[in-house]
Amino acid sequence: MSAFSEAALEKKLWELSNSQQSVQTLSPWLIRHREHPLPVVTVWERELRKAKPNRKLAFLYLASDVIQSSNRKGPEFTKDFAPVIVEAFKHVSSETDASCKKHLGRVLSIWEERSVYENDVLEQLKQVKVDENENYLVRALRDLENAASGDAAVRQRIASLPVEVQEVSLLDKITDKESGERLSKMVEDACTLLADYSGRLAADIDDRKQLTRMLEALAEKEHKLEEYMRKLARVSLVCKELGSRIQSLPDLSRLPNVTGSHMHLPFAGDIYSED
Repeated sequence: MSAFSEAALEKKLWELSNSQQSVQTLSPWLIRHREHPLPVVTVWERELRKAKPNRKLAFLYLASDVIQSSNRKGPEFTKDFAPVIVEAFKHVSSETDASCKKHLGRVLSIWEERSVYENDVLEQLKQVKVDENENYLVRALRDLENAASGDAAVRQRIASLPVEVQEVSLLDKITDKESGERLSKMVEDACTLLADYSGRLAADIDDRKQLTRMLEALAEKEHKLEEYMRKLARVSLVCKELGSRIQSLPDLSRLPNVTGSHMHLPFAGDIYSED
């Protein structure tokens, strides 16, 4: 087994990729050196922040594998990753794209399902996702104020394009090279204007679709919250009613103790005896 050193770990982290094979190759090496959890976590966090955005997710995959796999042998890594994992999660979430954020959500779901961390840590991690969604909504709503569909100046320029650049039949009116080159320049400018505005409109539509999906998801969560609040109210009522009924029931512990006496319950024959 190769000896542990921070330099060796840095080299291995530099070679780390998002592939399962890469993560599961490095993870056992770290677990074998679990007597150095603090240096491992320190180097891991430092290299995570230096990594390019497309490599950052691999660092969380590695941490997830190490934390879960090492728990069978000891809590060292779980304990030492705990103080930095929330900020690391937040860093990766802020530095990566939407596709990566979906994978982050999956990692969080696994940690929650398997109770990798205590509820307070999991709640902080979930709050990172909530904050990210809220920030996106704020940015999206702000961007809509300056969206292409609201750019009156560009729309006016498009509406004012000369008819010559829009009608092929008018090309017959060109009688000399100078007028042809002048019209060519006008057509070229019109094409650039329309292509740019069309691209902005397409991006605007995509943003609105994404915003719509997020608002629909928010509405669904609000609906679920209302449903759970109604259930909570019903369960609370049952709890209160049950408490009242329990208070009204007799306390069997206060009944006479007959286990040590010679008293016995009557037999069926005694009950129906004619005597």
